[in-house]
Amino acid sequence: MQTTANVLVGLVAALHAYILILEMFLWQKKPGRGLSGFDADMARATAPLAANQGLYNGFLAAGLVWGLVADDPTAFSAKVFFLVCVVVAGIYGAATANRRILVAQALPGALALAAVLLAR
Repeated sequence: MQTTANVLVGLVAALHAYILILEMFLWQKKPGRGLSGFDADMARATAPLAANQGLYNGFLAAGLVWGLVADDPTAFSAKVFFLVCVVVAGIYGAATANRRILVAQALPGALALAAVLLAR
């Protein structure tokens, strides 16, 4: 079960690294505009905000990777803390921005969190 939990944590970390890339570097290009649904002018106007969001997603990814490489009890605590952050951010994003975020962010985070807790 520990291997499954770590794979899920790694996938959530990779997802947030991908979101970082989209929001920080590709926001004004086709992949970023496809994510936001913004036209070129709106993407340009919101690029600094998106980059800030991307940075936060990078922090989530970094924390999850830290949890994967650290030794216990730090590893367990880091994974739980950052996965809870992912779930809360996903729920908030779904409530305030787009309901798709619930499935795209909160659900993977919740599944990984459940696996980490069950593997304990």
